[in-house]
Amino acid sequence: MDVLWGTPAPLTVREVLGRLNHARETPLAYTTVMTVMNRLSDKSAAVRVKAGRCYSYSAAVSDEAAMAVREVIRDFGVDAVAHFVTEAQNSPDLLDRLRRLMAEGPGS
Repeated sequence: MDVLWGTPAPLTVREVLGRLNHARETPLAYTTVMTVMNRLSDKSAAVRVKAGRCYSYSAAVSDEAAMAVREVIRDFGVDAVAHFVTEAQNSPDLLDRLRRLMAEGPGS
């Protein structure tokens, strides 16, 4: 996710692989990165778009905290929303972030 968050443009698996392997002593396999990217897409953490013969990926949410909130809401529904709203009453920043996530809608 850090690679996707670090660029405004969608990336192919090969581009993500290149950025990951640039900083690694032991390179990752293309199929490993492809599997992870597909799983991120399946979990709505990344957006997958057909780009020619392959897919390109971009982050579906702007940061790790937003992704975590979305997962909790998806997994626990209304009870989670009620908990976040209660907590957000003491934190204007959290309340703003919750409003933005809710405006995006499910699976956005």
